[in-house]
Amino acid sequence: MDYLFVSIVALISLNFSVSIYLFKRSDLNRFQKIAQVIVVWLIPFFGAIGLWLFNRSHDSDNNKPSGGSFGGGSQDSIGVSSSGD
Repeated sequence: MDYLFVSIVALISLNFSVSIYLFKRSDLNRFQKIAQVIVVWLIPFFGAIGLWLFNRSHDSDNNKPSGGSFGGGSQDSIGVSSSGD
């Protein structure tokens, strides 16, 4: 009986924390936030973990040092910087 109670409390805590995480995201519009929170509560454990990992992966893509852009700046064909003197 105690294991069931602890499991339910842990599941509800996980769902609340992921729901708050999703509502605080600024890159999702209102419909996306509501739809993802509904998925978290309809598919209790897997929905919460899956959507948290999915949204977290978008954060790590945006925090790359190069900004995810291709190229290294203004250089000529032999690799010398052409910033000007």
